[in-house]
Amino acid sequence: MTAFQRLEPFLQREPTSGHRFDLERRWAAGLSLGFEARDAVNGAPVTRLVRRKHHGPLRVQRPFYPEGRNGCCHVYLLHPPGGLVSGDELRIEATVGERAHVLLTTPAAAKLYKADSHGVAWGQHTRLQVARNGILEYLPQETIAFDGSRGKQSTTIELETGAKCIGWEILALGRPASDLPFVSGHLEQSFRLQMNGRPLWLERQPMDPTHSRFKGHWGQGGATVQATLWVVGLEDEAAAIEELRENLPANQRWAVTCRRGVLLLRYLGQERNEAWALCQQAWELLRPRLTGQPASVPRIWLT
Repeated sequence: MTAFQRLEPFLQREPTSGHRFDLERRWAAGLSLGFEARDAVNGAPVTRLVRRKHHGPLRVQRPFYPEGRNGCCHVYLLHPPGGLVSGDELRIEATVGERAHVLLTTPAAAKLYKADSHGVAWGQHTRLQVARNGILEYLPQETIAFDGSRGKQSTTIELETGAKCIGWEILALGRPASDLPFVSGHLEQSFRLQMNGRPLWLERQPMDPTHSRFKGHWGQGGATVQATLWVVGLEDEAAAIEELRENLPANQRWAVTCRRGVLLLRYLGQERNEAWALCQQAWELLRPRLTGQPASVPRIWLT
């Protein structure tokens, strides 16, 4: 049994001595990272982690260079509790400097636990900035929302001219394998992607399982897993879309399009593993087009 699994019963425990006691057990955490490209002896840029500030149970250990010292800097975002409960507040910020190349990921799926008896919400807010000619790959592992979870997630990505970015968000609602579907609670997701302060893609999505949109064919359609992959900075978006359509499994659960310089791939279905495999395969196809480098799977995904 892992440390994360041992923590799960504690994180879901109801308070025993009042609301004040309950809130004292909740955690606020923040992490701020800064990356810059520094010249190596041979003149090729090396991405360094030059700023690392944190409070609460949210941090990184050290950067990894599986692609060589002059390659992409891989960093794992660590949240030891493994999930969010009522009252928790996570804030993640990262700045990628000019010519720097960073891949951010997580060691395991994040869990959004059932709200307490008072219905207090949790919050998770991510802000990522990429300077001119910088590259960011934001590839967290999936998020699992337990029945009764209540909270807000926001992701803001700010790019400068010439910056490149690829990333995804994968969300699974409930735990169907344990016969625990997502039938109560409320989640709100918002996404803001902008270039030089001008919006490229804005999206807000409330998820309420009691709303007709949740089961209607014009909305969620009863799907329990959804994923969005985005890419900014491709030279030939039409060719990239064609490659995805030729190589990804053909089915009606995903689609790809491009709007205002943003390639978007969407998945709506019932299987977490299928959504993850689809996004990973798409990333492996698109990364060489975006960065000129073959995909290098983070070792943490294989453990």
